[in-house]
Amino acid sequence: MVQTGSHFLLKRCSGSARFVQMRQSLFSLLDIVPRSVDELMRFIGKFRTKDGSELDIELAVCEALVNAIVHGNELDPSKRVYVTCHCVMDGEVCISIQDEGPGFDPGCVPDPIAPENLLLTSGRGIYLMKMFMDEVSFRKRGSVVQMRKNPNDSSNCYQEIRSARKPLFGTAT
Repeated sequence: MVQTGSHFLLKRCSGSARFVQMRQSLFSLLDIVPRSVDELMRFIGKFRTKDGSELDIELAVCEALVNAIVHGNELDPSKRVYVTCHCVMDGEVCISIQDEGPGFDPGCVPDPIAPENLLLTSGRGIYLMKMFMDEVSFRKRGSVVQMRKNPNDSSNCYQEIRSARKPLFGTAT
C-alpha cells in the first residue's frame, strides 16, 4: 500500500517573506517516487514561473528521494522518508528530504567525475543535486538533505494570484 500525506499551510518566513509549505511522508518504496515527485512539482509550479529550471528541481528531488530510500533506509518499507517543501511567493523553493537511516559523511563520497569513477554505474546523485540546485547541504549526519533553488527572474505568480481576487487557501490575502 502506498501512502502519502500532504499538508498545505500559509506561513510567514523570516522577515516578511510569505511562503507555502507542503509535507509528504512516504514509505521507502521506489515505485512511489514518480508519483511523489509529480505531486511536488505540481505544487511548486503554482509558485514558480516555468523557465526550464523546473526540470533541474525535479531531477534533484528524484535523486534525493532515491538516495533516501536506497541508501538511507536501505529499501526497508517500514521506514519513512519525510519531504518538506517551502515555496516563497517570489519563486524561491526550499526542499528538505529526511530518511530514517544512520546517515553518512558527505565528505567521504567519491568524486564521480574523477577518471577512476567515470565508468561506475552509480555514485552521481549528490553531484547531480549540487549541479541542479543553487544550494545543497546535509544535516543530522547526512540523513537530511536540504536543497534550495533561487527565485527565477520572471516569477510573478504571487501577483497573478492576488490580481485574481480569489481567496488563497481559504483566506483572503
